[in-house]
Amino acid sequence: MSSAAESRVHPLLDPAFAAELHSITDRYPQPRSALLPMLHLVQSVEGFVSPTGIEVCAEALSLTTAEVAAVATFYTMYKRRPVGDYHVGVCTNTLCAVLGGDAILATLEEHLGIGNDETTADGKLTLEHIECNAACDYAPVMTVNWEFFDNQTPQSARELVDRLQAGDPPAPTRGAGPVCTWREAGRVLAGFSDGRADQGPTSGPASTVGLRIARDRGDEAPRPGRANSSDTPREGSVS
Repeated sequence: MSSAAESRVHPLLDPAFAAELHSITDRYPQPRSALLPMLHLVQSVEGFVSPTGIEVCAEALSLTTAEVAAVATFYTMYKRRPVGDYHVGVCTNTLCAVLGGDAILATLEEHLGIGNDETTADGKLTLEHIECNAACDYAPVMTVNWEFFDNQTPQSARELVDRLQAGDPPAPTRGAGPVCTWREAGRVLAGFSDGRADQGPTSGPASTVGLRIARDRGDEAPRPGRANSSDTPREGSVS
């Protein structure tokens, strides 16, 4: 006799999930364009892109499993092993590394007892060194489920992961708070709003300093079909 657990439908084979999966394809003129958000939706259910998830996406889009797997293994935001509740990324690209990113990563590896792309025994945290996140103006930068935590130090990084493990996630430096879980982030990346898109700051002085300088100088973007004073090089400028 089958137990209830044995007879339970796999979450990726549930009709409700299938309906959401197919609702993604309705957004695109070419169905296969839906693959990227589909893979995020799979991760929102299982925490990673599983073999079953690859098969489900392939069937929905009339692709081969090899085609889907090729995409899932190309982009680093798709994981082939289960991820913890919080994916902690430490930027180790040039500027962040020079300003302390390598030291932050080494500190967290020692503090958590795990290495790159490994998960803590309690399943709370997955640690990864990541490439540039285009936030060099706030280096060294960390991310938690792709939300920014700027201007980090080894000490602030330890305090951050301790809060995550304690179930007390803080608000990111830029974005809605508190920071959501990995699976919740996957659902948002799949295109299903969590209603928090307008919450929290999206930029700061370090990112907008160029805009402030341009406004102080009276610069503006050229208008189509019209000459603009900014088209004329200023004295001492390089044309």
